[in-house]
Amino acid sequence: MVEEEAWSLPGNILIWDRTQHLEQEEVLYSFALEELLCRQVGEGGAPLIHLWRHPRALVMGLRDSRLPQAADARHWLEAQGYSVAVRNSGGAAVPLDLGVVNVSLILPKKQGQIDFRSDFETMYRLIQASLLSAASDVAKGEIAGSYCPGDYDLSIRGKKFCGIAQRRQAKAIVVQAFVVITGSGASKAELAREFYRRAAQGAESGSYPHVTEDSMASLEELAGISDPVRFIDAVKQTVRRHKLPAADDRPVQAPELPAEEQVLEMIDAMKTRYGI
Repeated sequence: MVEEEAWSLPGNILIWDRTQHLEQEEVLYSFALEELLCRQVGEGGAPLIHLWRHPRALVMGLRDSRLPQAADARHWLEAQGYSVAVRNSGGAAVPLDLGVVNVSLILPKKQGQIDFRSDFETMYRLIQASLLSAASDVAKGEIAGSYCPGDYDLSIRGKKFCGIAQRRQAKAIVVQAFVVITGSGASKAELAREFYRRAAQGAESGSYPHVTEDSMASLEELAGISDPVRFIDAVKQTVRRHKLPAADDRPVQAPELPAEEQVLEMIDAMKTRYGI
């Protein structure tokens, strides 16, 4: 049996599971919510893990939004019912559907912290530990041909199922992971490839990812996990198991959730700043 490596999360971390809240058609809603929650954590609020899904979306990275035909590609996606947005964290385009679980760690920034890799490593350990009973061979390292490629691609037998990005504020950070649980990894890769085929017309070859269908797979295909709830429950159990002992016996105060008006205002601000 493979044993987990030692790692930990803050003892006062809270879990917010929004994976069944599917009424929001605007995919930026969750990103705007996290931007506001990150500010709260930076001002001393309890750290959070935020779990969410979206039924049909494609989220671009900043570099994607600057491709010559990005606007045309966006219109093509929206005509098919996709919610399309540009996120303010790193990374590149990611397709989302109900088979993809988004996991976000919202943590205070340690004083003097510059190296972002420790936060990526924490997310890697969280995902790895959550999958230990189903897959003991989760690896990290860039997978050629995958969408949203990076050093912290998570894969099984050379097929990527998860990517990690980060948003840094002055006093707090959000580490965001998309985890492909169910469905066809190849079909999601094909959507990303078609997005780039349309958006990158006239762009230099090295300015965008070259996606191949055989680079991606779901955990259903790789490890037999056929229900996102199984993974969601495993993440919650892993968070509870790896929390540091509480400093005292006082209950952790739940954060004051942003008002709907604040979230909508943040969406508008993000669209103005990062829109195509």
